[in-house]
Amino acid sequence: MTSLFRSAFAEVIAPFLRRPPQLQVAALCYRDGKDGREVLLVTSSRGRWILPKGWPIDGLDAAEAAVQEAWEEGGVRKADADPDAIGSYASLKRYDSGAQANCETSVYAARAIKVANDFPEADKRKRRWVSPQVAAEMVDDEGLRDILRNF
Repeated sequence: MTSLFRSAFAEVIAPFLRRPPQLQVAALCYRDGKDGREVLLVTSSRGRWILPKGWPIDGLDAAEAAVQEAWEEGGVRKADADPDAIGSYASLKRYDSGAQANCETSVYAARAIKVANDFPEADKRKRRWVSPQVAAEMVDDEGLRDILRNF
């Protein structure tokens, strides 16, 4: 491959071959704890601390889909979610097959009203309520850290 072709490929053709990031939605569930505001983190399938998140759901707006994920992954049975995202961050979704996908995750603040101990993924995940500052130290995604620090 000539350097001119490599240059043209990198500048003109390659951007057309890249897939746009896939959209995910996340719930930043919060409540008043004994020492102030607490936020909910859950473990991912790989054991990392994350916000409850998932793909958009047909028939639900983005905030409603985020709250649905909070129920399934973290036991937040009822929440009052802001319809506008408080931020977003880029991440890399890793599938069990080894495939990867670039994602853009929109984050919706949701005040937790009712939390259950028995929820769909209770046997697959751990959950913790911690201050936003502690949560920022627990997560891996830098963009999510910024959102938590500013919450």
